Amino acid sequence: MQKNNSEFRIQHSALKKSSSNIVAKVWNYCNILRDDGVSYGDYLEQLTFLLFLKMADEYSKPPYNRKINIPKEFNWESLVSKTGAELELHYINLLKNLGLEKGMLGTIFNKAQNRIQDPAKLFKLVQLINEETWISIDYDVKGEIYEGLLQKNAEDTKSGAGQYFTLRPLIKAMVECIHPEPSKTMCDPAAGTGGFIISFYDYISKKYQLNREQKDFLKFKTFKGWEIVPMTARLCLMNLFLHNIGDIDSTPVIVQADSLISDPNQRFDYVLTNPPFGKKSSITLTHEDGSQGKESLTYNRQDFWATTSNKQLNFIQHIRTMLKIDGKAAVVVPDNVLFEGGAGETIRKKLLESCDVHTLLRLPTGIFYAQGVKANVIFFDNKPASKSAWTKEVWIYDLRTNQHFTLKTQQMQYEHLEDFVKCYNPENRFKRKETEQFKCFTYEELIARDKTNLDIFWLKDESLGDLDNLPEPDAIALEIVENIETALNSFKEIIEVLNN
Repeated sequence: MQKNNSEFRIQHSALKKSSSNIVAKVWNYCNILRDDGVSYGDYLEQLTFLLFLKMADEYSKPPYNRKINIPKEFNWESLVSKTGAELELHYINLLKNLGLEKGMLGTIFNKAQNRIQDPAKLFKLVQLINEETWISIDYDVKGEIYEGLLQKNAEDTKSGAGQYFTLRPLIKAMVECIHPEPSKTMCDPAAGTGGFIISFYDYISKKYQLNREQKDFLKFKTFKGWEIVPMTARLCLMNLFLHNIGDIDSTPVIVQADSLISDPNQRFDYVLTNPPFGKKSSITLTHEDGSQGKESLTYNRQDFWATTSNKQLNFIQHIRTMLKIDGKAAVVVPDNVLFEGGAGETIRKKLLESCDVHTLLRLPTGIFYAQGVKANVIFFDNKPASKSAWTKEVWIYDLRTNQHFTLKTQQMQYEHLEDFVKCYNPENRFKRKETEQFKCFTYEELIARDKTNLDIFWLKDESLGDLDNLPEPDAIALEIVENIETALNSFKEIIEVLNN
């Protein structure tokens, strides 16, 4: 057994090394296309179209021999056989027609456009993908390849793609704390590139010995997600497909739509999500004179406790609606959700009353690709109607004070979250012990605070008054930039309100 495990580790290590080489090779080609004005995001989108067609082609051949519902005139072989202007015209026509198909195929190619204007470089990319046999790579490694590409895209700060990518160590910790069980449903109403769904899938498939029925439920019936941005929705679908979630012929796991518009009339056992950054929901309107402007968007829903244009507060209300009576949620929220007055106060009080809000993780700065974000994770369980408040005590873990992370030189790893997971005690969260970083606050204490403010810290900042403990210069500079970014975003929101 030991020998077999050793051989498996060697083989898997070789596969991972191979996957890194493939990521490097496929991604390096993007540098060539950058000269033609093709952004990282556009390049990744074109990769998604071509990878999907190539893998569908592989599935249609032995030993799989699956019936793939892609019209013959628009399949992978139709691309490989063409060059030059003929290839470019055919590719444009292919994207248009496949976007009209049903199921996952139509969702991935919905409103797709060719971003590679040089036919010779398009031909090179097709050949680059054609060189690999993608189905022969196991799911873990294949998923790692695409995840690697998604992370590289997120690191391109100019594109803004980072707001759709949550650090995987944080997601892993959140899933472990939720401690999900097989044959139950999970939803992400702001799915981004699918990180929460994939981590949930990995947790269930590795922790439990699943029978055939449970495996089928996990693959086809467990997940549902919404993503408002079409390009991100297709990247998410491809990511899930590469991780063995859903299938070419199955109903798409991801709905490309604004999840906040209405009650989906579906209830889920678990909701895990990191809603998009930015406080205000807005839509772009074209006025009679042809000029454009943004208008704050409010959602007048009967199931909401308060009407507000604050996107984060709306997501909190929306998630509570989506949970089954005994459903569990873990949600990343910015600091303003913890202290904002008006609708914010109303929603916090209602959440503490109608749900068991049992844990709050204060996240460190420097872990998000959007600058100036100070965030937290709220864990709460939904409950049936009651005359008394369900929340009895909230346990708060401070991972922010005296912690300094950056996305390049000092990235947060899972090991930095291990103590929180241990303190959370996923096996039985009712048996917890206070530590220096983990404190318990009663419902009475919290409700007595001004505006039910949950923005609570107690650790001493060691850098204050102690020059020997000052953070590194780059960490100080980053914190200054984040504070300036936060202030600028606040001013922008004020200007938007004044102009409307």
